[in-house]
Amino acid sequence: MANTENNPRSEALDVFVDTARVSCDGGTSGHPKVYYDLNEDGEAWCFYCSRHFIRQSAKAD
Repeated sequence: MANTENNPRSEALDVFVDTARVSCDGGTSGHPKVYYDLNEDGEAWCFYCSRHFIRQSAKAD
């Protein structure tokens, strides 16, 4: 079994977006507002809170 205790992405929140650039402020957890460009697969992860941004067109039907 994989150890996910120290892996912040194991509890990431998926956020579906329509743009190639996103911002994250941590929501209720709060952190400095940061901006990310989605990668070629239409994804980005927040380095502070591990939110997982997914471009709608990249979402599986």
